[in-house]
Amino acid sequence: MCSQHVGQQPATPAGSDAGATATTPSRRVLIAGSIGNFVEWFDIGIYGTLSSVIAGNFFADGDRASALLSTFAIFAVGFAIRPVGALYFGPLADRVGRNRVLALTVLITSLSTFAIGVLPTYATVGALAPLLLVLVRLVQGFAAGGETSSAVSLLFEYAPRNRRGYYTSYGAALGFVAFVCGAGAALVLSLAFGDDQMASYAWRIPFLIALPLGLAGLYLRLKLDDTPEFRRMEEAGETPKTPLRETLRTSGRPMLILAGVIVLKGVAHWTLQTFMVSYLSDTMHFSQTASFAASTVCMGAVAVLIPCAGLLSDRVGRKPLLIGGAIGLIALAWPCLFLMSFDNAPLAVAAMVILGLPIAAYDGAANASMAELFPARIRTGAIAIPYNISVGLFGGTAPYIATWLVTSTGNDLAPSWYLMTAGVLTLITVVLGVRETAGPRAEKVVAG
Repeated sequence: MCSQHVGQQPATPAGSDAGATATTPSRRVLIAGSIGNFVEWFDIGIYGTLSSVIAGNFFADGDRASALLSTFAIFAVGFAIRPVGALYFGPLADRVGRNRVLALTVLITSLSTFAIGVLPTYATVGALAPLLLVLVRLVQGFAAGGETSSAVSLLFEYAPRNRRGYYTSYGAALGFVAFVCGAGAALVLSLAFGDDQMASYAWRIPFLIALPLGLAGLYLRLKLDDTPEFRRMEEAGETPKTPLRETLRTSGRPMLILAGVIVLKGVAHWTLQTFMVSYLSDTMHFSQTASFAASTVCMGAVAVLIPCAGLLSDRVGRKPLLIGGAIGLIALAWPCLFLMSFDNAPLAVAAMVILGLPIAAYDGAANASMAELFPARIRTGAIAIPYNISVGLFGGTAPYIATWLVTSTGNDLAPSWYLMTAGVLTLITVVLGVRETAGPRAEKVVAG
């Protein structure tokens, strides 16, 4: 990854939302702030990569397409409850601190991911199996509702002013690293055990790994102080008593803007990360191993590029990266899926990497852009609510909608329509609603 400025940073006074830098070593901040995203996305990576295997284990034998749709519907359930988690954890982080909430969310997420690995299958308990899977996904989704907003706030408030894009991009980057680890684990297990053993029991192993990962994340977060900005507000008695009420009263317009900006993130992330493996294997008829390999290479490339894009957003501004990412997705969605339709594994890998390029550009600027919409006093809750509503509506349903588009239209390239629509919605929002907050253009506005 782009690794500039990850060493010790000099301390600066913690002024009001001035991007104070802590004396805590930056690498520790980056890891502690991003570890929850890692655990969450590790689970998503496993779930998406093994969606065909999960469908076979948690639903009755029969229509393969219906079982896969049901598997993605359960995936969407976890996103549907995220706004409830956002309403609880977001304002709580504004009142009691980002770090306390992050410690709680990483613990809940890792325990619920571990639980999937020990659930009984349909062959053992019948229809109870998918019901238990739904329950676990609800718990996961509730905790995830407070993870991203708290992590973004923590990384943003620890970052030097001229490195906010770079710092906050690590949350997204480590998420893709986690997906690589999840997809890579599935690939290794598939090669080691074969398809039969993978479908029988080996699919459980990656889910079980989430528990020690989560405990490590809990330890790191408990050892880290809260952000300089939050500590300053706490010492001055400026933390809000009713953060949710204050957020809804004062930040309606920027919250609507954030929801529009996140449409692309929701659709593109979960289509690329959760739908594509089953798409390559079930629709494009690649082997499961080739599908895992394509996903792993793509996610690895995106993970490396996101911090580079974050660093670039600090220099040239957020809007060029957001606009470029949206236009790139609109332009590349259909051609990339078309390239995947050829019976050529290297070409499919290249197409997935190309499709990941605009997503990496967008992600490099998105987290800092979200944080810069709101003051520190209500930042976490103001991010959490629209973010999780938008991700719940457009992200959690993306694998289901993409699969439904293929089955209902008979057009293997139909998922590209959904990707392009998301790109258009976000592009309109960014052009009309987002004010530049970084780079030379922002400096001119401030100077003027």
